[in-house]
Amino acid sequence: MFCRLNPAQKERVIAAFRASGYVVGYLGDGVNDAPALNSADVGLSVDSAVDVAKAAADVILLKHDLGVLHRAVIEGRRAFGNVMKYIMMGSSSNFGNMFSMAGASVFLPFLPMLPTQILLNNILYDLSEIAIPLDKVDDAELERLHVLDIQMIKNFMWVIGPVSSLFDFLTFGLLLWMFKANEALFQTGWFIESMCTQVLVIFIIRTRGNPLKSRPHHLLAGTSLIVVLLAMLLPFTSFGTYFGFVPPPLSFFGVLAALVLSYLAVVQFIKHQFYTHHR
Repeated sequence: MFCRLNPAQKERVIAAFRASGYVVGYLGDGVNDAPALNSADVGLSVDSAVDVAKAAADVILLKHDLGVLHRAVIEGRRAFGNVMKYIMMGSSSNFGNMFSMAGASVFLPFLPMLPTQILLNNILYDLSEIAIPLDKVDDAELERLHVLDIQMIKNFMWVIGPVSSLFDFLTFGLLLWMFKANEALFQTGWFIESMCTQVLVIFIIRTRGNPLKSRPHHLLAGTSLIVVLLAMLLPFTSFGTYFGFVPPPLSFFGVLAALVLSYLAVVQFIKHQFYTHHR
């Protein structure tokens, strides 16, 4: 405990704590507190403080309740966690799709997916994830500080992205050799498979643990499942015909279910291994 410190001594105490690796918060409301408020990592003042103290503070409390700071930290960590979900999922899925598109273009005499189909894919995909800001974050993720680790994101992309491409290539092979797909059927089949894998994988990526024990927000689950269902029904509508889709054989959906479930299981296994080595 330090008592009866002048402004310079307050700064020295804060500097000593920061030099030792601590994150320092300082609460003050007077003129003499201004230097310390400015030196701390987080300066806290109150609405009734002098103008100099309020100008130097980072946070001004309107009520005499420090609990609001705890709630703000938790909300900030929750927002950060949900942003990371979208970044991790989007970077890995987009990398996998780009790799699949480039690979398919090497041996196919037609475009694997038309530009308008790709645009529709992206629109539906973004609509399915519009509720991510409302999603729950695991308690374990809220208990500690996280920082934006670009290298970890890149490593996750390099690990999960090729898995997506692998199942895309399996889909290509099945469409060509099992279903003897022409251009329209091939594009339809990959559109449906792509939508299912990149949308449903959010249920795996949104948690570091077991996805069966971490329940998503009901709106996120609803939008994701609705978009997947819409993608499967679209080829059977006149609107789907406008985009060049054709109705696939019903047996395709049985193969699709096996592919998607296998993909999600593999991603869950690799994700577990990845986070075991990146704690």
